[in-house]
Amino acid sequence: MSNKLSLPPMKQIRNFCVIAHIDHGKSTLSDRLLEFCSTIAERDMQDQALDDMDLERERGITIKSHAIQLEYKHTDGETYILNLIDTPGHVDFSYEVSRSIAACEGALLLVDASQGIQAQTISNLYLAMEHDLEIIPVLNKVDMESAMIEDVSDQVIDLLGVDKEEIIHASGKTGVGVENVLSAIVERIPCPVGDVDAPLQALIFDSLFNSFRGVIAYFKIVSGKIRKGEKVRFFNTGKEYHADEIGILKLNMEPRKTLAAGDVGYIITGIKESKEIKVGDTITSAENPCEAGIQGFEEVKPMVFAGLYPIENEDFEDLRDSLEKLQLNDAALVYEPESSIALGFGFRVGFLGMLHLEIVQERLSREFDQEVITTIPNVSYIAYTTKDKDVALKINTPNDLPELNYVDRVEEPFIRAQIISKPEFIGGIMSLCMDKRGTLTKQTYLTTERVELTFELPLAEIVFDFYDKLKSISRGYASFDYAPIEYRESDLVKLDIKLNGDNVDAMSALVHRSKADPFGRRICKKLKELLPRQQFVIAIQAAIGQKIIARETISAMRKDVTAKCYGGDITRKRKLLEKQKKGKKKMRQIGSVQVPQKAFLEVLKIND
Repeated sequence: MSNKLSLPPMKQIRNFCVIAHIDHGKSTLSDRLLEFCSTIAERDMQDQALDDMDLERERGITIKSHAIQLEYKHTDGETYILNLIDTPGHVDFSYEVSRSIAACEGALLLVDASQGIQAQTISNLYLAMEHDLEIIPVLNKVDMESAMIEDVSDQVIDLLGVDKEEIIHASGKTGVGVENVLSAIVERIPCPVGDVDAPLQALIFDSLFNSFRGVIAYFKIVSGKIRKGEKVRFFNTGKEYHADEIGILKLNMEPRKTLAAGDVGYIITGIKESKEIKVGDTITSAENPCEAGIQGFEEVKPMVFAGLYPIENEDFEDLRDSLEKLQLNDAALVYEPESSIALGFGFRVGFLGMLHLEIVQERLSREFDQEVITTIPNVSYIAYTTKDKDVALKINTPNDLPELNYVDRVEEPFIRAQIISKPEFIGGIMSLCMDKRGTLTKQTYLTTERVELTFELPLAEIVFDFYDKLKSISRGYASFDYAPIEYRESDLVKLDIKLNGDNVDAMSALVHRSKADPFGRRICKKLKELLPRQQFVIAIQAAIGQKIIARETISAMRKDVTAKCYGGDITRKRKLLEKQKKGKKKMRQIGSVQVPQKAFLEVLKIND
């Protein structure tokens, strides 16, 4: 393998990512780029070629960023190395986008010609602009009959301030405009800037766990060079390892002897412990280390918390190992151990949203064969007690909240929600947001057919079913994006669910006082449908402190003890019934209610 192949001149390298709103055709256009550059053999080509999870193909969405290297022969006769990173479009995976942007100098901003600019388009654009990336606007799906090329071009011009000629028309489906896209990448995106002779500095932007080879880290070299076999140091953890294998990312990993500034590649060091590699860390040389790590990589902040518990208690350690390995591939996953009286030992896990929670559950099941029980998701609150009004207590679970008489105030996280839709749906969208305790702060007409509404909403109100209801109200036309702003004081109460007087801690929830009564009634009704009948009466209650606000009763199963009494004196039957009555009373005193796993899963859908 020649050195020329390993070390192309830096001016011939381009690092770029593809960003867009969900379902605007990022993965399809990426497929056409791979085909045009003959990166993948025709027999290996399939739709969503870079999406390697079954889950991504089934749902038609990208969950993970995917890096791959293309070789493109430009009209100037030079061959260029293009490092492409395909990114997710859903708001729950915006952290994947931010990590990809950190490893690039430019971005293709895709806009669906039939749908126009949507909320996540703007959000991703701002992310790219913060990192000073060169933006290339691409109008995708121009071959569709419903494409509004002129209107959407005007939207892009208003948003970016570009000339009309700078917008590339393309179709990921037919391959129209793909060569223009590749030419624009070479001509408009700057080559990486870095000193090959300086000490090694490489940014880890992703990692995954391989059961045979250990942890594999993906990196972009900012300065210096790395050789196979040399000793490297992870800057933040201070650990040192030998670079057993380094290489570039084609469809499969291809080993190289040397990589230099500007290159995007992978490193295998034989690390088996996932916590020893952190996304955002800097790789440097052990012999000639750099003076400082690469800055500007933000820690992820989870928005939604839920408890994950193994169905069998003996699977607790297996679940811990699975979460560790999953965290390597999903840096947005945050977890810590916790225990519950009802469910035993498990983990408190932080997610970026409800889709993220759903995907993690599904990946645990498919990739690690771990079936889990999930508690009611909630957000993180801040409480202040009457004893010390200045000390903030972080409340991640309802059970962390002190008794009501000791609570001075509770603050909940608020978000700024950006909704773009058609004018005819404004009334329904405003009603939905007001019902969710939202406040309209801004209303802007982007065009005569598109209006942008900005609301300030409590995060807890959008956790369950907000996105689904928004899509129903707007017939699928509304797009939604949000960003956290601050914590604000709210009248929140802890809602306890009791079965025969005993609290079921896994079903406790923190809710706004105005919504506590209907929410409590719905949970009690749902549990009445789900819990199996016993030979004693079960009382299901929802309570705030000592006050019961809702109750349902599951009557006892009755066995006909008098069935064998054929004829004879009535006193024989009465005697048997009295005996049964005493037995039922005793059973109720000592009987415990077994809550089936299905009940915990169904209560999650309480707002449907």
